[in-house]
Amino acid sequence: MLLIYNIGVRLYFFAVYIASFINKKAKLWINGRKNTFYVKNGKSVWFHFASLGEFEQGRPVLEYIRKTHPGKKIVVTFFSPSGYEIRKNTALADAVYYLPLDTAANARNFIDAIQPEMAIFTKYEYWYHFFSELNQRHVPLYIISGIFRPDQVFFKWYGGLHRKILTFVTYFFVQDEASEQLLRDIGINNVKISGDTRFDRVWANAQQPKELQVVSSFKNGHKLFVAGSTWPDDEKLVASLVLDYADWKFIFAPHEISEEKINALIALLPDNSAIRYSQLEGPHLPLTNYQTLIIDNIGMLSSLYQYAEIAYIGGGFGVGIHNTLEAAAFGLPVIFGPNYSKFREARDMVAQQIGFSINNEPELKSTVAFLVEDNIRYKAICEKVRNYVKENTGATDAIVENIKI
Repeated sequence: MLLIYNIGVRLYFFAVYIASFINKKAKLWINGRKNTFYVKNGKSVWFHFASLGEFEQGRPVLEYIRKTHPGKKIVVTFFSPSGYEIRKNTALADAVYYLPLDTAANARNFIDAIQPEMAIFTKYEYWYHFFSELNQRHVPLYIISGIFRPDQVFFKWYGGLHRKILTFVTYFFVQDEASEQLLRDIGINNVKISGDTRFDRVWANAQQPKELQVVSSFKNGHKLFVAGSTWPDDEKLVASLVLDYADWKFIFAPHEISEEKINALIALLPDNSAIRYSQLEGPHLPLTNYQTLIIDNIGMLSSLYQYAEIAYIGGGFGVGIHNTLEAAAFGLPVIFGPNYSKFREARDMVAQQIGFSINNEPELKSTVAFLVEDNIRYKAICEKVRNYVKENTGATDAIVENIKI
């Protein structure tokens, strides 16, 4: 099985290499792993994140260790360009790298270089050679905010190698009882239910959000609908609301901000009704003349929600929805597409009728109408959303109390 795994890793690299000739993200993924020099500056604490979302999820633990152990060197690695390119200069780390391809030699050389005294992986990513090398060197390895589902390879008859990877982990801090039980069912008992550190992160952000005067001026007393991390399928739906709610303002923060994607979004909207954020520095009509603002940069979304009345979270018509908790922390009802089953918080919010899954335009419009037609009901939903997030904070404390550093 290990031979098949090793072949699969190399085939994945080859596929990304071929894609890099036509795909920008794939090119960044390949180039970021070329000729990387790893600074050898003594022992370190190693944090790994798949992408930007996992960085924000694990950030409370990272910040805690940075604050309480300022003398510790911290190394951060990312698998995806969307994490590395945005956080490569973070002040929370002494060094930030792309995670090398998971081969035995790469694992040995990388761990030789950074000399981790512990490793902390957030949510997922289980790499055989890196985990095995840490285990052989008796370096503690923690999974935080872990989440497991019955359909994952660990729990299949053919998942023997992947179950072995789990045995290299020193301790699992998982989000829920279902994850704990799945691990215990296969003999993994070094597990504790700690909750999800994303709740801590988004709750802290909502208490002291960054003020955005431009957004406040754009809103100008109107009600605001924010569509975050949207894809084209999401944008077609939300664009259908713009004419129906002429007295509302709309903000789109697309997941991808290439010129092609932004222009396609603008084409969906009424003529001359939208302005891009990047155009605000140049000459333009007063902001009050525009109904829609398009955020064509990365990094503002978590602060945008403080100005909104309703949030739509994109990705639900693709592989899965993006971060609903950033909006929920501000007490916003959240709407999203049908592919949300992998996300516990989305399932919770749907069950409590404070989050709303839609399949098409009529369902989106009826959901928005449901939310805006009864102000007492709307305020009650907002309060329940805010309380849901607050009641689920505390994962960071549960984790750091049990990590020996």
